[in-house]
Parts: sequence; structure tokens; C-alpha cells
Amino acid sequence: MMVVMLRHSSCLYNLSPTRDHPCISWGSLSKTIPILLFVPEAVVSKDGSISSVGERYNMAFKIVRTESRLVREILTNHGFHEVHPNSNDFNLMWTGSHLKPYVLRSLQDFQKVNHFPRSHELTRKDRLYKNIQRMQQTHGFKNFHIVPQTFVLPAEYQEFCNCFAKDKGPWIIKPVASSRGRGIYLVSNPNQISMTENILVSRYINNPLLIDGFKFDVRLYVLVTSYDPLLVYVYEEGLARFATVKYDRTSKSIKNTFMHLTNYSVNKKSSDYVSCDDPEVEDYGNKWSMSAVLRYLKQEGKDTTSLMKQVEDLIVKAVLSAELQIATACKTFVPHKTNCFELYGFDVLIDSNLKPWLLEVNLSPSLACDAPLDLKIKASMIADMFSLVGECIRYGEKVNINRCQFLKLTAALLYVNNVKSGN
Repeated sequence: MMVVMLRHSSCLYNLSPTRDHPCISWGSLSKTIPILLFVPEAVVSKDGSISSVGERYNMAFKIVRTESRLVREILTNHGFHEVHPNSNDFNLMWTGSHLKPYVLRSLQDFQKVNHFPRSHELTRKDRLYKNIQRMQQTHGFKNFHIVPQTFVLPAEYQEFCNCFAKDKGPWIIKPVASSRGRGIYLVSNPNQISMTENILVSRYINNPLLIDGFKFDVRLYVLVTSYDPLLVYVYEEGLARFATVKYDRTSKSIKNTFMHLTNYSVNKKSSDYVSCDDPEVEDYGNKWSMSAVLRYLKQEGKDTTSLMKQVEDLIVKAVLSAELQIATACKTFVPHKTNCFELYGFDVLIDSNLKPWLLEVNLSPSLACDAPLDLKIKASMIADMFSLVGECIRYGEKVNINRCQFLKLTAALLYVNNVKSGN
């Protein structure tokens, strides 16, 4: 639940008129701290009873260097007013990029921003791989075997060539800091690689799990509210993105991006892309809900419970690999422990053995709603995120989040303790 980030303590008094408000809960033993609950319905309809609370307490937000229509609509319809990007009079800042140290250092205790410092340790492909590789070396390869074998070029070109001599591939090439499928291609020979910039070359997973013959991956939404202690949540719903050409394991062609890549930004350009206009139909076209995928796999006799446990384990280990660097940066630059939170987009591919592989972690995952299913999932996710983030915004109150679909990965704390103790 979102603790109302009051800028003046006088606002805590004379609150009786909103005691029974549907968007207010009350924290602390004396029930005197107002907790603002966010509801996804506010995205599609303005309701005076919902917006009255944010207006009453003069809640403010600003959006910087991004176009987040969904975030803006949810906050505005809950009574928050938007201030100029240069204003320092805000409760919440939503930005599409990392924040400068001087901005972080200036934050007051009631202010929240949606990025941690040094989150690129997770979201830059080369840093993510290096951090996971370090954990493999420290805690055992098998314990952190969550990404395909990868080399960073040009620095590790010779090591890649030595590996290629033993296994011809194919291999997949990715720029270290790109998104939306830009610059990704497959190669079957090192001579086909263009090294005009730093790139990653990873072993291509050529046995993907298929649904109706099509390759797919899953976008999962992971929320971190603290790195010290580490608190990780995964949203219980996600989006499966399908390729638009059926996967052919026997095909010699590696240039058909509509077969090999699952990125929505790539496949929406295909003449074979199929969209769905009904938000209640979650298993039709080239974009499904994750729960629809799990239902399909369960009907096919797959152990989806084991699969999701592996997925949660993958998430914990990936975040854990960057925990030290990000926690250290927070201690250096962030004045209050509750100033930062972050929503990450985890892209996961499942192979035919039902093993999940982490493809990448996205900074500022897309909140665009190009289809009704996008709006249905993302609006609920953002509302739950704001409700959950505020649970520890100022007072550290524990509130019962009845409808929240973010699942706390308590295994994270157990795993952190085991790793730190050397077990």
C-alpha cells in the first residue's frame, strides 16, 4: 500500500472525513497513518471519489525523459497533480533513465524515484553477464547456470574463436546497451560478426519450447523495493511474445528474424502478426498472458509448478549478482533508504527441457498499451506496484495487501544469507 507521502505533518490531523474512503487504509497501531491504495480502474474512468484523496493531500509527481502515458493516467486519476520536470516539489519522480548523483543526494525522505543508482549492473547486457559469471566462479557454475554461454567482444574475441572451433553454433549477437531487438542477428561463423561497437555473442538456444510450432519468450515484471536488505517481488502475471514464423529446427537459414526473434518490436512489423482486440481472450494471436501459457503447458502435461520455481530462482540469482554494487551505490548517493524503487522487465526463454534462461533485464520496461491485453495487465501491475512501493515509503508500516498480485520472493533472503555465509 502506498503510504501517503505527506509533506507537512499538519496533514495528519483532522482526517475523519476520509476514514471510510475506499482508497484509504490506516497504518500503525493507533490507525493514524493514511495509506493510499491504487486501483487499476482509474486508468479507464475518472472517479471523483478516487481522485479526491490525492487532491486533498496535494500529492505531486513529475515525469522526466520518458513518455509514460499509463503512469501519468494512473497518478492523475488518483488526484496527483503533475509538476514541471525542473520542479523539486514532488512526491514521486518517474524517469526513463538513470539519475545523476546530485539529484539523488537532494532527495527528501518523503520523495520516491523509480531507479536505483547503478542499476545498469543488471540492465546492461555485458554487466549482467559479467556479474553472473563472477557468481558462477564464486559459488559454482551449476548454481548460477541461468544464462547461455556468452563472450564480450572485442575483448574476448580469441576466447570466442577457441570455443567456436569446438561448437559451430549458431550464435546470437546483441549490442550491449540496445533494446527492442535493435542490432540483434545470428551468425554461424566469426567472420560474420561486425565489431564496430562492444557486443555480446551468446550461444543460441536452438531447442526452444514451442507452442503450436512457434517460438516465444516471456516478459516478467520484477519489483525491487530495497537492496539493503534485498526485497524482491515478481508480478504474478506477465506477457508471452511469439515469433510470427513457425520455428524450423532443420532450417539452415539463420537470417529470418521473424522465426528466431520474439521481440514484439520486431514481429509487429511482420505481415503475419496477429493481434487480439478482446482483453478477456488471453491465448490468441502473437501476444498471450503468461497465465494462459501456463494453462496451456499444464494441459500438455508439463510441470508448471517446477517451471515457476526455476523462474523465481533465476530472478533471485540475477538480482543477487548485482546486489553488492547497487547497495554500495545507494549508501553512497541516496540519503534515505526508502527513496528508491525499481521495476525491471525480465525476458525469459524456456527451452524444450523446461529450463528457463535469462535473456536480458530491461531498464524502464515498456508500458505501452498497443493491445487491450497490454492495458489489462500493465494497468493492474502499475497500480499494485504503487500500492506496494508505498508500504515502506516513510513509516515502514506493514499493511495487508489483499488484492496485490506481486509475489514476494522470500527465497531471496534465504539465498542471500546462504551465499553471504559461504554455503
